[in-house]
Amino acid sequence: MTQQDEAFLADWAVHSQFGAVEGTHGVDRQAASTADGAQRKWFERLLESHGFTVTRDAVGNQFGLLELVPGAPYVVTGSHMDSQPTAGRFDGAYGVMAAAHACFRVADELRADPAAARFNLAIVNWFNEEGSRFKPSMMGSSVFTGKMPLADALATRDLQGVSVRDALDEIGERGDLDGLEVASYAEIHVQQGRSMEEDGVTIGLVEATWAAHKFDFRVTGEQAHSGSALMADRRDALLGAARLVVAARELVDEFSPGELHTACGELNVYPNSPVVVASEVQLLLDLRSPSPDVIARAHASLMLTIERVQREDRVEIEIVGEHSWDQNPYPEAGVELARQVAEELGLANDRVMTVAGHDSTNMKDSVPTVMLFVPSVDGISHNLKEYTRDEDLVAGVDHLTGVVRRLAAGALVADA
Repeated sequence: MTQQDEAFLADWAVHSQFGAVEGTHGVDRQAASTADGAQRKWFERLLESHGFTVTRDAVGNQFGLLELVPGAPYVVTGSHMDSQPTAGRFDGAYGVMAAAHACFRVADELRADPAAARFNLAIVNWFNEEGSRFKPSMMGSSVFTGKMPLADALATRDLQGVSVRDALDEIGERGDLDGLEVASYAEIHVQQGRSMEEDGVTIGLVEATWAAHKFDFRVTGEQAHSGSALMADRRDALLGAARLVVAARELVDEFSPGELHTACGELNVYPNSPVVVASEVQLLLDLRSPSPDVIARAHASLMLTIERVQREDRVEIEIVGEHSWDQNPYPEAGVELARQVAEELGLANDRVMTVAGHDSTNMKDSVPTVMLFVPSVDGISHNLKEYTRDEDLVAGVDHLTGVVRRLAAGALVADA
């Protein structure tokens, strides 16, 4: 293992302590939390120690900038450092730390040979990719790419009523950077699936996203005494929500194995008392598939279920929010560039699709983009047991370094 690899692993070990869950290898570092603020301050010092200037934009995206060619656009690389409430330490954060060390290495090379640079370097820590505290997910990159209005993002509130604006101000992470001219974007991430490990693949060349449709439902019934109210009179919002949870799982069986993934990841029940029939439930439900047609058919089936539940259980079901994207390819030129770098380094590689959403799914619609994976042990993710082996972590940094080196020299940009 090289000194550069050891330096990465040392910084990775330090960073993994922010928001660490005692007795586990996982973290709790939700967006704009105290732990998030602490790791951002530490990350700022790390970037500055390598000559990068740190700034933030108005939605809390954190950038480390290095201007090598005055006035030129930036090659941006990164991911996110926020986590789910109790989660693994690799999801997102590995991509930011790998981006930092890849850019440190390329920056040293370009300082020694300035003529090799065509573009500047930027490392990004996107705000609120997970969407666990503030919805929707991928908020920071959505605002950056113009897919979500800044005002809407800042006004979004968590379950305690705290707005994004106030939460960012509390940790001092709402900045004034007004956009950034981007030449290209690269992101590396743990796979969060098990196919790469099973197939002996070290570098996943992400060629497309699965399609997804996320719903925020409000189920409304009527509050009643859980003992004395006659069963026939009840309008139980929790019962209606429970039927949707079951329906989401049963939807999968309407399709061939592997065609559809569904989940209900969050329920908020009111009044959530042991002696009260619930009057309202907020429910988040996801549909994911490699096929837009499957998503459309699953959507239609779900709407029929909603009609039936409203009728039979005498509740109202309202869609209060939706967030969706189609199955969409990544630029073929970026996939090929990543393949060439992997071959040069002798790293086993193959094309893969991403089931999860990533900030690169926003960036690829605006600029040339490369998306990469390293293996996840047993495919475990959003779990305290999430793990990726050190040898795969450092191989990913080596690979990303090769990609950033090419992008900084002008790869993927026609007039570079």
